Amino acid sequence: MPRREDARLITGRGRYVDDLNPPGTVHVAFVRSTVARGRIVGLDVDAAREMPGVVAVLTAAEVNSPSHQFWQTMTGPQSVGTPGRVLADTDVRYVGEPIALVVAESRYLAEDAAELVDVDIDVEDPVVGFAAALAEGAPRVHPELADNIAEEVPTADIPGFEERFDTAPHVFTETFDQHRYLCVPMETRGVVARWDPWTRRLELTLSGQGVHEPRLFYSRMLGIPEDAIHVTMGDVGGSFGQKMFPMREEHAVVIASRLIGGRPLKWIEDRAENLIGGGHAREERIEIMVATDDRGVLLAGRADHLEDVGAYPYPGNGSAAGSAAGMFPGPYRWAGPGSVKYTGRAVYTNTCGRCAYRGPWMMETTGREQMMDVVARKLGIDPLEMRRRNVISREELPFTSPSTLVYETISPAETLEQAAELIGYGRFRREQEEARAQGRLLGVGLSLYVEPQFGFGNLSTEAATIRVEPSGKVNVSMGTGSHGQSVETTMAQVVADELGVPIDDVRIVQGDSAATPYGPGTGGSRTGAVAGGAAHAAAALMRERVLGIAAHMLEASPSDVEMVDAVVGVRGVPGGPTVTLAEIAGLAYFDTDALPPGSEPGLEVSRRYKAPLFMFSNACHAVTIEIDRETGKVDILRYVVSEDCGNMINPMVVEGQIAGGVVQGIGGVFYEHMIYDSDGNPTTTTFMDYLVPTAAEVPDLEYGHVVTPSTTPGGHKGLGEGGAIASPAALVNAVRDALAPLGATVNGQSLSPDRILEIIEAAESATADETPS
Repeated sequence: MPRREDARLITGRGRYVDDLNPPGTVHVAFVRSTVARGRIVGLDVDAAREMPGVVAVLTAAEVNSPSHQFWQTMTGPQSVGTPGRVLADTDVRYVGEPIALVVAESRYLAEDAAELVDVDIDVEDPVVGFAAALAEGAPRVHPELADNIAEEVPTADIPGFEERFDTAPHVFTETFDQHRYLCVPMETRGVVARWDPWTRRLELTLSGQGVHEPRLFYSRMLGIPEDAIHVTMGDVGGSFGQKMFPMREEHAVVIASRLIGGRPLKWIEDRAENLIGGGHAREERIEIMVATDDRGVLLAGRADHLEDVGAYPYPGNGSAAGSAAGMFPGPYRWAGPGSVKYTGRAVYTNTCGRCAYRGPWMMETTGREQMMDVVARKLGIDPLEMRRRNVISREELPFTSPSTLVYETISPAETLEQAAELIGYGRFRREQEEARAQGRLLGVGLSLYVEPQFGFGNLSTEAATIRVEPSGKVNVSMGTGSHGQSVETTMAQVVADELGVPIDDVRIVQGDSAATPYGPGTGGSRTGAVAGGAAHAAAALMRERVLGIAAHMLEASPSDVEMVDAVVGVRGVPGGPTVTLAEIAGLAYFDTDALPPGSEPGLEVSRRYKAPLFMFSNACHAVTIEIDRETGKVDILRYVVSEDCGNMINPMVVEGQIAGGVVQGIGGVFYEHMIYDSDGNPTTTTFMDYLVPTAAEVPDLEYGHVVTPSTTPGGHKGLGEGGAIASPAALVNAVRDALAPLGATVNGQSLSPDRILEIIEAAESATADETPS
């Protein structure tokens, strides 16, 4: 069925945070650092404060001290122990770091006043890039720390591990780079905050991924009770992880609202701010060593993962090496326990901090899947055949990976075969051979992955509260925070199907901390499985209660009645007596003495679902391309995805989620690149420089589905991040395959036309040098 949200959103009737303009609203603009590293030796705000229409100009001196705790997440301090501050105080640590904020009667006045703030910075040499961060005697991004290591993921010694490489017939080592690119949501960040000094309550509306975590965070940060904070969110124009947690600017606005008191403060991030300071992603390097036998069977693997997390990485996989370590074995057997080792480090640099971005651990897939192609080519094996010899099939389940994760409901071999069939792999290889004889550059790329959904800590549960109104309509309250995942549609389908009512009778309530059960919000590909599990469980409990009352009204056994389209009748007795859900609700609310013995009055139930520790979906991406040898432009001929996300709630939503992720992968390979110069200045700060794919660059995607139900209620799995996880490796592999006849080396992910021409020229030059004169 079509998405219920679409009619409202595509006709301009959505309600976003920027649509809110409560009476008395004042507006916020930030003064930001224009250098990457330096000491603040002067900060003059007098001219800005004297400007007509300016309400306040606040600096770290006023804003930082009310911040009691600067960590977020429900469970405790963030894993990356980044020093925390709301505004820069004695120094600056990246271009775009907020130094002061101006509050004025309009955004125009606030921006003009911000220009009057005079900041004097004694510039110092910045730390930019892996080498600079790890260099001996390197300046410390955070002087209060011992070095620039943000996080390390060590691996315990594995007995006999080195011998696996020493005795293997073949050992291969390659390094793969992934450049920095961004979430780029259509709607940037935004917040409206109002502190009421009389009731001592904070009203907060933001563009985010949930309402309960921000409420808990601000309770801790401000040192006030949670029930003194009311958080809401309306429609959200995308996030992809960037809005999982509020960032420094939101913190500053919230604190400023408390300092000023009474008037709503509004800040809407502009696109330049979002590009330079809204949270960056990727910027990784992975060195992989693989041992195989003569047939390409994987015997052992080692990976060393390096991440640049900027100056202030944000929670929620600000560093992803820990998650990547568990997922690196992927959908392959390897040689059992002890055959794979993964180490990782995250380093601070004087650049914008890293945030979670759709599959933040995905470098394990990007590196591993490229390595599969590199090894296959060196062994003279087709990449498809290489995967066939190593991939896990359903018959092998449950399967314990070398990282000890247990796969119970995945289908890597089956999705591989389906994708190969859909793309016409054998036929394309024949066409490719003919094209190469004509000097054309055609390529095919594959990428397999296993996508996790985590069910531990604050991510382990979701809850749903279902209330049947006296009219028979159904309200479902959930702690989700939809920002493009079609929660209004999919959760309504789950409840309607389980309960036995028309979907138009079901309303989903989310995005209000006062009206919904506690939950971590929407993210991590867990809504379908975990929130869907809660919706299933609550609807099943409601159905049991409804049928018990209906059976009493119909003088039948509860096991003999069923509800279809909100009407209950005796199963197998067409034309028999019936009772509507509205009539059942009327009895439950208004004639409680007529209820069956032991039945509670009313029709309202709540269930909290505890998810398994890990849940997994999987897929195979296959893509064919042609490269224009003269321009370096890549034409995507076909793109196929075979996905296993268990029982699909809504196939249209499933395919939409896949498509969105694939488009981001296309952007991350061929278009998007956040570039810093050696002085730490971002140089791609507008959409004139930071390119994103448009509809013209995106092919029609083709889909195949393999269904392996999960163990969750409904048998659903998450898939929201998969498209972005697998697509970069598939695309790079296709380029590598197309350029293989030239002897080209392709180990970087940024493949603009200019870069591809450089690769072609380097390969042709190397060939010319090797040719005897």
